[in-house]
Amino acid sequence: MVTQFYYPERFSTTDIAEELVRLGNQVTVLTGRPNYGYGHILEEYKNIKEENINGVKVLRTKLYPRKYSRLSIIRNYLSFHRNAKRYVRKLDDDFDIVLSVSLSPVISIAPAIKYAKKHSVPHVLYCQDLWPESTVVTGAVRKGSLVYKILYKWSRNLYRKCDEIVISSPSFKNYFNDVLKITDKKFPLVYQPILNSKAQLEPVVYEKKHNFVYAGNIGTLQLTSELVEAMQILKRDDAKLYLMGMGTNLEKIKKQISDGNLQDKVEYVGALPIEKAERYYKNADALIVSLKNDGTVGKTVPNKAIQYMKYGRPLIGVIKGDAKDLLEKANGTIFSNENPLQISNVFSQFCDISVKEKAQMGLNNKRYFDEYLTAEKLTNQLFEVLKDFKK
Repeated sequence: MVTQFYYPERFSTTDIAEELVRLGNQVTVLTGRPNYGYGHILEEYKNIKEENINGVKVLRTKLYPRKYSRLSIIRNYLSFHRNAKRYVRKLDDDFDIVLSVSLSPVISIAPAIKYAKKHSVPHVLYCQDLWPESTVVTGAVRKGSLVYKILYKWSRNLYRKCDEIVISSPSFKNYFNDVLKITDKKFPLVYQPILNSKAQLEPVVYEKKHNFVYAGNIGTLQLTSELVEAMQILKRDDAKLYLMGMGTNLEKIKKQISDGNLQDKVEYVGALPIEKAERYYKNADALIVSLKNDGTVGKTVPNKAIQYMKYGRPLIGVIKGDAKDLLEKANGTIFSNENPLQISNVFSQFCDISVKEKAQMGLNNKRYFDEYLTAEKLTNQLFEVLKDFKK
């Protein structure tokens, strides 16, 4: 398995690898030295080249730490791409199959392609992020620019070299077919597993009667400014919105709260690990999943939509596309369009729903999660794809 991000960095790659071990497989992971979210290589990992974590053999290659500037992020991406490719040249272990997991950037799958070609081993990509689409959506690259054209050609070339591509959202297939012009693969669907919590902490005790929680990227794409504006419009003193996470919109959000004197209606809690964030989930009246309906990324399923369902709470969805389709099947979400006034109206409507009906919505979400979306069930689906492809 090739992935740039692995424990102690908090990504689903770790849970996937460990679950594959629990299914009876021998798993080796080629990854970098942990730095994501820290701004530096963790001190205890500076000299570690190989370790065993919960039955997974983890190989660590050097890379430039991801700091907080765009240049450092580019250097981080390129250093893993270069050093991991160099690492696989001397890696002669006898593997049945290579699995790469692509978050950002897609160039992180190049070492998997190189190893698979050298040893004539099947290579399956588990695609959890689209390139170059993600660079456009985040504003890093302008569509049609020279940089976009270079990234498009590079991304398409890497994707075409994969033997199979497992997609984590149905709309990904349309992007591969229509934008990247890749039509010679089956694109089996396996939703991205959620992060497993490592501790069970007591839930937060809220002061207000109605409490809404948003956790995740504080960005423009996630409509966080619209959520705050909706709370400003809301004419109720018994409701409050809790925000947690990091992102490009964070300073704007803080200013919105301050300028609007909204401290009693909106609270930014900070960037919390899942163990602390779930303290807010457990007693929330509703968990909010929001995503701007813009491009292919805006049609996909944010991982938090699945994460939220685990806690048996009702959801408020400011979302379209694949995520709305999935949440409608669970029947535990009330939906709004992206307009702050409409979001505010939905907040108000939700406050007036009976306790019994809210409990049923939460129960519907939990039942659907347990039946279809646990990490064990999703990894089993992925394993079946790997087994079928190996045959």
